[in-house]
Amino acid sequence: MSGHFLLLKKSNNFSIFQDQAEQFFRSGHTNNWAVLVCTSRFWFNYRHVANTLSVYRSVKRLGIPDSHIVLMLADDMACNPRNPKPATVFSHKNMELNVYGDDVEVDYRSYEVTVENFLRVLTGRIPPSTPRSKRLLSDDRSNILIYMTGHGGNGFLKFQDSEEITNVELADAFEQMWQKRRYNELLFIIDTCQGASMYERFYSPNIMALASSQVGEDSLSHQPDLGIGVHLMDRYTFYVLEFLEEIHPASQTNMNDLFQVCPKSLCVSTPGHRTDLFQRDPQNVLITDFFGSVRKVEITTETVSLDNDLAGFESNLPKDELATEPLKYAEQLPVAQIIHQKPKQKDWHPPGGFILGLWALIIMVFFKTYGIKHMKHIF
Repeated sequence: MSGHFLLLKKSNNFSIFQDQAEQFFRSGHTNNWAVLVCTSRFWFNYRHVANTLSVYRSVKRLGIPDSHIVLMLADDMACNPRNPKPATVFSHKNMELNVYGDDVEVDYRSYEVTVENFLRVLTGRIPPSTPRSKRLLSDDRSNILIYMTGHGGNGFLKFQDSEEITNVELADAFEQMWQKRRYNELLFIIDTCQGASMYERFYSPNIMALASSQVGEDSLSHQPDLGIGVHLMDRYTFYVLEFLEEIHPASQTNMNDLFQVCPKSLCVSTPGHRTDLFQRDPQNVLITDFFGSVRKVEITTETVSLDNDLAGFESNLPKDELATEPLKYAEQLPVAQIIHQKPKQKDWHPPGGFILGLWALIIMVFFKTYGIKHMKHIF
């Protein structure tokens, strides 16, 4: 009798661990990828580069490494001669959150950002000489985030003001990806005018799509900065990133929460989403299923003690190394505080030639009124 009870107990424990494993891997994916695309050139499109770099920063913070991110920027705003602060791209008008940073790896830049290269990245139809950093090496267990921003219209998105990608071409590219087993689930986000028109023609399974505006609506910019002279971000992406700042790798926030981040009262346009092609209920889809990275774990019932091994390791170290103080992680930038704080008041100082010009004007008026003979009263 006791043997049957022990067997039943082990069986129950195994089923519990199996349920935990299924819960962890319920999305069915084992790796994450991100393709982030800015399609606009020229200084007045600064906000589109900032949009893309902000999403890039968020997915890296949540665990997707650079090796699994394909970053495409049509212009280099950090090195633009009109940038008053070179080597920086700011996403907030306080100019305290530099999304360019020190570790940005741009895979396609400037005139490399074309419709052809974008489609080749998605479908894997690229030359053999293409380096690994420019490849989307996904498989049928990959969850892929595709983010695009730029200028668009009803059924198209412009690339560098010289060519366009249509919603039909994009839908066919996703179908090729599905047929070639290049993704498990795909999240498509686009911030452009009439963005919802870009996902109308999708027909492949397991695709969820979000857009910043409906057909016939403009997607508006946000946060003008007088120092830089342009808008820093678009409204939809700004509020999406504000939402993502509250997400951590173990967060249980789902996609339904993401759908609500930018109502029309904030975005002015009407954001849209499409879920009919997606097999799972968005309420059961975690934000980190696309914006985070899967971590492989092994569930075990054994207790592993690290104290003994650590003591043996420390005994073998020289005394000088033991005496050094332990390493500490650097404090992260308080992004949430930066986003919500009010802009600093700048002190006004007159330009260098302002005083000199004012004196010259006074002398000219005096000379014209009283003549040259009264000039001696000035000096």
